[in-house]
Amino acid sequence: MKYTFPAKGHKNILAKHKSTLEITKDSELTEKGDCIVAVAADFSLDEIKKVIGSCQEGKIRLTITAAGITEVVVANVNKDFSSNHEIVFRTGGFVSERTLGTRADKAAMHLDRKLVEKIKGGTGILVTIEPT
Repeated sequence: MKYTFPAKGHKNILAKHKSTLEITKDSELTEKGDCIVAVAADFSLDEIKKVIGSCQEGKIRLTITAAGITEVVVANVNKDFSSNHEIVFRTGGFVSERTLGTRADKAAMHLDRKLVEKIKGGTGILVTIEPT
């Protein structure tokens, strides 16, 4: 099972955080949110829970596509994810209700800078979450 939803870019996206990557439903962003890579995300917690339930190997894949550029992040799935507002992937092991993935192979700073520039320009984004 995979789940795809739309999000948007924003002029204040920096994507410089070294250990975290975040997608939020907030439509506005300050430059303090340097882990945020997408805003105005239109996701359903129920649909994400279905994907989590289908993760047989305990791994989850996040795919971010904007302006023809795609990045993939793979992480251990947090089966207790329960945020209806934010999705967070972390390179470390910290878990909260907002954490969908831990031990991720990338954080915001590792994303292709061409992709980040497109996102910063406000382009539309497609986000896909699926088991590996």
